Amino acid sequence: MNFKKFLPFLTLLSIVLVIYAIHRVIFYVLNIDTNTFHYSLEVLYLFFFLLSTVIFKILLIVKEKSFDNVGMSFLLATSVKMIFCYLIVRPLLHVPKPNSPIERVNFFVLFVVFLAIETLFTIRLVNEKG
Repeated sequence: MNFKKFLPFLTLLSIVLVIYAIHRVIFYVLNIDTNTFHYSLEVLYLFFFLLSTVIFKILLIVKEKSFDNVGMSFLLATSVKMIFCYLIVRPLLHVPKPNSPIERVNFFVLFVVFLAIETLFTIRLVNEKG
């Protein structure tokens, strides 16, 4: 078994678990009730984690086949991810006047955090010597 193949996914999982724990603590300290959210934190984290895992896998496959196309593949995969995210966030955007904008902000913060993780992974992948 080649541990190096699973290292990016284990790293992603550990980062996501730490971020989730911090997120929960922040919501607890600020006394934010997530029971009224359209999507629970767990569902959002699972959704973004699965999308990031797919993007990682695609980039690793592209790296093996054609290293020069990793950057373009990242841009394409991120664009497709944005479409999926828009479809998920659409119900939240169509609420006329929400009681609390926290759920919308929460979604977009998670999107940016996972985008940053994927971008850093891609940068490290492109900077490897092969």
